[in-house]
Amino acid sequence: MTGGPGAIRVLLVDDQDLFRAGVQVILDAQDGIEVVGSAGDGLEALRLVEELRPDVVLMDLRMPEVDGVEATRQVFLPERVARRERPVRVVVLTTFDLDDRAATAIRHGASGFLLKDTTPAQLADAIRTVHAGNAVLSPGNLAQLLERNLVAPAPAPPEFATLTAKEREVFEAVARGLSNAEIGARVFASESTVKTHVGAILRKLGLRDRVQIVVFAHENGLLP
Repeated sequence: MTGGPGAIRVLLVDDQDLFRAGVQVILDAQDGIEVVGSAGDGLEALRLVEELRPDVVLMDLRMPEVDGVEATRQVFLPERVARRERPVRVVVLTTFDLDDRAATAIRHGASGFLLKDTTPAQLADAIRTVHAGNAVLSPGNLAQLLERNLVAPAPAPPEFATLTAKEREVFEAVARGLSNAEIGARVFASESTVKTHVGAILRKLGLRDRVQIVVFAHENGLLP
């Protein structure tokens, strides 16, 4: 295993031993990434998330007993989240593009999904991306994925009314996938100010990261 101090700690979850072994070889060759463990099913994954405290979990969707969707839901149960000193990010792995199960996992808290035939470079980039709090698929694809089984937007919860006018501008820009630099140019603010606004939005709405802002916006019909 490689990585050293400050490395991104990764947990691999897949019911195929050979697949896990192959991914570990790929990640062990990457600077700043360390595979700290692997699990063959969702139940074992939940135990190792609490025991090993990974930064990123690569979670297969289709597994016996406890599948990746249910395991993701349980990873982000409020009582589990409250016990952690630092956040854990989940990226689900699937064989199918725009998988409805992936949409459900994202609603439960996953930061996006990857196809199992992704390249080693894309896999490493995805781990670094979600560790930074961003999504690993484009906002357009995420919107398409979420809207496939969205019956009707829910009314915006009362917490949304607590956002200031500037925070609502930033909220919409984040939900459309703009970077902090792009948002700053749009709302005439520095990147550090945008980060402050994003932090306030996450806190007020009880969300974990920018991915959840995208989910929140689409599920509540908040994008014109």
